Amino acid sequence: MSVAKRIEELRALLDKGLAEGIGVGHSLGVMCAELGEGRTVYTLKPGLGQANAMLTVHGGVLSTLMDTAMGSAIFTELPDATAYTTLELKVNFIRPVALDDGELRCEATTVHVGRRTATAEARIHNAESKLVAHGSCTCLVQSF
Repeated sequence: MSVAKRIEELRALLDKGLAEGIGVGHSLGVMCAELGEGRTVYTLKPGLGQANAMLTVHGGVLSTLMDTAMGSAIFTELPDATAYTTLELKVNFIRPVALDDGELRCEATTVHVGRRTATAEARIHNAESKLVAHGSCTCLVQSF
């Protein structure tokens, strides 16, 4: 399958999830802004639904944003009839995100996509372009 077809397939899955109220786009507000070969951009508008006990955006929500973006970047480079699952996720939190902050932007890029494993990196920036968090992942690549 070509990269363009793989991106088209991913876009259709994301749109279906939003339309049917399924997935992190619906539940947390993680939205896809850009899809390209080995690169994705996802956004998140902070709000009460993502709060931790300190009334800032929960670290797990930021981790989910990065995991989604990195997994999608990997997906764009996988051949047809191939899936992935996250084996390892590493996140470095740089600064807190207030619940009334502007939109967050997470850009992810692939580092390596092989037959058995794939790796990617991501960075989240706030509305003022300040780094909020960065991380990496390793995914298991599976043919079915």
